[in-house]
Amino acid sequence: MITFVCCLIALIVGYFIYGKFIERIFGIDAKRQTPAYTHQDGVDYIPMPTWKVFMIQFLNIAGLGPIFGAIMGAKFGTASFLWIVLGSIFAGSVHDYLSGMLSLRHNGESLPEIIGRYLGVNFKQFMRGFTVILMVLVGSVFVAGPAGLLAKLTPEHLDTTFWIIVVFLYYILATLLPVDKIIGKIYPLFAAALLFMAIGILVMLFVNHPPLPEITDGMPNTYPGHLPIFPIMFVSIACGAISGFHATQSPLMARCIKNEKYGRPIFFGSMITEGIVALIWAAAATYFYHNNGMGENNAAVVVDSITKEWLGTVGGILAVLGVIAAPITSGDTAFRSARLIVADFLHLEQRSVSKRLMICIPLFLVAIALLLYSQKDKDGFDMIWRYFAWSNQTLAVFTLWALTVYLVISKKPYIVTLIPALFMTAVCSTYIFVAPEGLGMENGISQIIGFAITIVVLAFFLVWKKKTGNI
Repeated sequence: MITFVCCLIALIVGYFIYGKFIERIFGIDAKRQTPAYTHQDGVDYIPMPTWKVFMIQFLNIAGLGPIFGAIMGAKFGTASFLWIVLGSIFAGSVHDYLSGMLSLRHNGESLPEIIGRYLGVNFKQFMRGFTVILMVLVGSVFVAGPAGLLAKLTPEHLDTTFWIIVVFLYYILATLLPVDKIIGKIYPLFAAALLFMAIGILVMLFVNHPPLPEITDGMPNTYPGHLPIFPIMFVSIACGAISGFHATQSPLMARCIKNEKYGRPIFFGSMITEGIVALIWAAAATYFYHNNGMGENNAAVVVDSITKEWLGTVGGILAVLGVIAAPITSGDTAFRSARLIVADFLHLEQRSVSKRLMICIPLFLVAIALLLYSQKDKDGFDMIWRYFAWSNQTLAVFTLWALTVYLVISKKPYIVTLIPALFMTAVCSTYIFVAPEGLGMENGISQIIGFAITIVVLAFFLVWKKKTGNI
């Protein structure tokens, strides 16, 4: 438990010390009017209380990532604890804060527009398509999981297909209605449920004091079949450490923040909170695997078992409902983000419902087609999830490089994003070659190729830096 407690403390300290450092680098202006006031439209640009914006941002970015990702990542052993802590503080929180604040400075711009602003028009066009595809994948994978859990909690005739339809009907409403009508009212409640669940599990960790891996034991790879820690673990944990999806959600709240000084608690703070949730679930999953072996691959089964054993029937149901609410609410904001990205690209105003429907209907049809495929093919959902996981981390790579260019141009310490950008470039490059759904090459060769690609990218960056006179 010593390593776990130290990791927990490190995350909290990281918010106050490193978060303040990153805030100072960005340079907030508390007197600057935010887009919530300058572009107020009653639909997407609406000033909201800071506590509510934080709860919505936290729930938006949470989804299945910090729970399911941490549970599967726990199979790798102590290394998962360290990545959650170091990734959350030095990569994920920096990524979320700077991308969120740049959106705030540029009138709530969507992520592709921000990336294009610093990496060029060609990157902007590519990222528009790439990000919308990722949002549809998010909406799809974040329907199937909750629908399956709801089917287990309800009578047999209310099967997975029924709940998929119900969730999609909710998605349509949440995507089309003004942000303060559904999202602003129920998200804080769902976020509270998710935090209740995490706190409950944390208390029981201290009560039961289960055997957890310690850093003094080394960092052996305990994953069955010995999938390599690098890069597989860094993609598996995803949202619990760093996630490109987060940067697509930040513009939603950048359009609702009342003052720049609230950026650190909202963007940096929500990522640290997610890291804490991921750490708690990684520890709980370690306890589960210690008692039941490493054979269980369904994270929902692990959640159900742990919550019912530690929190009782009522607490278990509330906890599972929290797990259901988190991905559903990430899914609907994913579609909302996709709508705004397309609207920005096509320059379509979003005050009228007809213009919103014009964008939303094609997005929902594609998502439904993916879901039908995942239901038809027994491996369909797993395949969609793996594509989502890699796409998610690749988006983080593009965002980190855009942030690095911004810091270079602004004559600010760019090392804070350059190191995470290089590391995640190596992770995503290597993953393509080693992953079973990729090229499935031998691990050593894949790592050599991945690091070679990273060196080439670094060389391009240094050449650009020299040409622009920033060296």
